[in-house]
Amino acid sequence: MLLQDSIANIDTDIEKAILSSSIHSEDILLELITELSPSDFSLDIHSKLFEAIIKCYEANEPIAPSFIKKYVDIEDELLLEIISTTTLVDVSKYCAYLKELSIKRKLMNLIHQIPSKLNKDTPLSTLLDDINKSIFSITSSVNARDIKDINVIVEELLDNFKLIKEQNRGDVLGLDTGFSSLNKMIRGFKDGDLIIIAARPGMGKTSICLNFIDKALKNDQGVVFFSLEMPAVQILQRMLALKTSIPLQKIITADLNDLEWEQVSNACDEYSKKVFYVYDNGYASVNDISAVLRRLKKQHKNIKLCVVDYIGLMMGLSKFQDRHLQVAEISRSLKLLARELEMPVIALSQLNRSLESRSNKRPMLSDLRESGAIEQDADSILFVYRDEEYKEQEEKEKMQKAKLEGKEFIQSFREAKLKEEAELIVGKNRNGPTGTVKLIFNKECSSFHEVAQDFDDSLPRSTTKVDM
Repeated sequence: MLLQDSIANIDTDIEKAILSSSIHSEDILLELITELSPSDFSLDIHSKLFEAIIKCYEANEPIAPSFIKKYVDIEDELLLEIISTTTLVDVSKYCAYLKELSIKRKLMNLIHQIPSKLNKDTPLSTLLDDINKSIFSITSSVNARDIKDINVIVEELLDNFKLIKEQNRGDVLGLDTGFSSLNKMIRGFKDGDLIIIAARPGMGKTSICLNFIDKALKNDQGVVFFSLEMPAVQILQRMLALKTSIPLQKIITADLNDLEWEQVSNACDEYSKKVFYVYDNGYASVNDISAVLRRLKKQHKNIKLCVVDYIGLMMGLSKFQDRHLQVAEISRSLKLLARELEMPVIALSQLNRSLESRSNKRPMLSDLRESGAIEQDADSILFVYRDEEYKEQEEKEKMQKAKLEGKEFIQSFREAKLKEEAELIVGKNRNGPTGTVKLIFNKECSSFHEVAQDFDDSLPRSTTKVDM
């Protein structure tokens, strides 16, 4: 009896808050449409109101009282009360709670119907079959979208084969990375993939991502960049240096001659015609990123890439005190977002300081900071490594030590090189080989470039294994 009372005593205030949130936020409405149905609401008027809101959305009409009332007969006072209800911040949790109550309520109704069925002269096998069908009908909405018949899977696979053949893009199955040797190894950034770019500070994580972004924009593919560390203007300055090959410092200080001003102006004009958004609020949670990305994706179907710089600055959804658990939650949420929106999501991550104590400072998967869950969730993990950076640091430390000890210092490392070798280490590749891609880093422009060489059809020599 207690169970029946608890289910019957449903908090209608939550239903009002969910309805109010769906009226005030189209992003929340889109989330609710995929998770709830009108029958999940306990009150008939709430059910009809939610159905009316969906009809307004499907008809591309404003979600406003005058339009809502076209589809539902509701008193003005009640509608105003619902609209005035405080909206929800974390609507997904309340949505899951409402769904759970709905299923319990339907199961309770089924339990009440069983005694009347037992009194009839119905064969036991038929009775059990009816009950099983009813239970399946009630619970199927929870996981129906995750179950696919083999015929559907085969059809999807054949459609994918057909699309690849029509596109005829050689090594690239997803977004072109801009680096031929990297394309050969990971086959491009594929829809639904979470790609982690990790390195120690100063190695060029953001710079390599700007290379990826620039290539996507050149191919007229929209990009959304969540920059939690760097203002949008600084991002554009770096991209202009990459595009024009003008030293970054000259662009920052506006120390440009007439020809350089013309190059920068032309590059700005070119970027202004692209679908490119930069979110540079220093505070962002997974919910913030999800809401912004869903809205922009709805406005621009051509958005094909999302970049988050970086995971260490993101806030988790829960109140876990342990940062490892927060990062695990963040990485999982980004992976689910990539799958939901069917686009690659690139997220930057720091590495543990402990690798600095090793003689070979090339990163490994165990160096990922704060959470092993990143390694599990990621489809690809790329490490940025520049040996010259460490040599330069060591040289400065030796010079400082000699100065403190009053000894003569003979410089063995020349830091005047404007271009240096760099490595993009593929530490994980879920559907392909791992290995190292050789690149050139331009210090002046803070950009990466392909090593000039003839590429054959074989994989890089440093390929070691295929991750499963």
